[in-house]
Amino acid sequence: MINYTGLMGEKVLVLGLAKSGYEAAKLLHRLGAEVTVNDGKDLSQDVHAKDLETLGIHVVSGSHPIALLDESPIIVKNPGIPYTVPLLQEAKTRGLTILTEVELSYLISEAPIIGITGTNGKTTVTSLLGDMFNKSREVGHLAGNIGYVASKVAQDVRADEYLITELSSFQLLGIEHYRPHIAIVTNIYEAHLDYHETLENYQEAKKRIFKNQTESDYLIFNYQQRHLIDTSQIKSKILYFSTQQAVDGIYVDNDYIVYNHIRLIHLDDIVLPGTHNLENILAATLAAILAGVSVGAIIQSLTTFSGIEHRLQYIGNNKTNKYYNDSKATNTLATQFALNSFDQPIVWLCGGLDRGNDFDDLIPYMNNVRVMITFGETQDKFIKLGESQGKLVIRAIDVTDAVTKVQEIVEPNDVILLSPACASWDQYDTFEQRGEMFVSAFKAHLPSH
Repeated sequence: MINYTGLMGEKVLVLGLAKSGYEAAKLLHRLGAEVTVNDGKDLSQDVHAKDLETLGIHVVSGSHPIALLDESPIIVKNPGIPYTVPLLQEAKTRGLTILTEVELSYLISEAPIIGITGTNGKTTVTSLLGDMFNKSREVGHLAGNIGYVASKVAQDVRADEYLITELSSFQLLGIEHYRPHIAIVTNIYEAHLDYHETLENYQEAKKRIFKNQTESDYLIFNYQQRHLIDTSQIKSKILYFSTQQAVDGIYVDNDYIVYNHIRLIHLDDIVLPGTHNLENILAATLAAILAGVSVGAIIQSLTTFSGIEHRLQYIGNNKTNKYYNDSKATNTLATQFALNSFDQPIVWLCGGLDRGNDFDDLIPYMNNVRVMITFGETQDKFIKLGESQGKLVIRAIDVTDAVTKVQEIVEPNDVILLSPACASWDQYDTFEQRGEMFVSAFKAHLPSH
């Protein structure tokens, strides 16, 4: 960690404890800031709050007193807290600086940063990049929205290594100087409008990833969405990825991935399934090349990396049928990608939390669906959807029951796909828990040896 002194003696209010708030508070204290932590929940029995108090950090919990703003602190907020809460509204009125924890990672990092954002694919790109680094002599550390607090990871990354950071739109709204050496935007579709209010606001949040880049930096962008950026306003070198045509960057030609007129690998040799994942593969490959990862390591990764947990994850086969866990598909767009990833007949496990939307936008992607097995609050909606398309639809109690129902109707060469298109909170605490129940049920039905 560099000897950063920019926050020495500054008053800083950390809003929202959680994992990132806890690590940010400790780091800020180490950097010599006067730190106060505030959370709307009662933290009187919280072990992390007690730990901070032993360091001399003031913890205020149970409410958000406006008086916390009286000394005009810099605010470091949890990304999930909306700017519409009264304390932040007042802070904006007073012109106070409001940051998210990833800004701290940039301020202290000795290492160059690869920043990855996008509506879909950013976790896959981040994980794949990490795997490419792991298979090479280069060192890359995963951080950010993928589950590792960026400001904590950044403290131990050396100057000759890379900080590979997944960035949400919520995190990017709270940056000021943050500047990745390599920025990746996988795609930008409509999402999180309950937070950002308009599509334009959401797009602008995503595009903040390259706002501080200079001529020595790189922006990797989806060529099919190039209309979303004003290239005359971008200082960094723009490189594109495309599955459809030759571009300045990386692309697919005659079923080969091509970079700098050189064929790198045939598509048949890549393990990760799905057309949408091909875009993720191109983006990760280009970033790895720019970061100095050897082509040999990249190819080794592409021929072995089978995906991340709960995101179109191949979990195994039951003699004639492959099973895929896509529990992280909590919206229809992610499920569209999943349904579009297979040419074989699909037994589709779907359903979950009812957010009031219908699922008609999935109809164009249902051609290969042979059977639907549905569960959760949206069960009746999926039954109506399936019957409107002439599909066999079966009711299940939950994911475990759905896998049991699969055994009764499955045919050779069917793909069994859990891609709920809904959040999990009607029946499960997290999408991870839902996916783990699917994997457990799959294993329970494997033939005994």
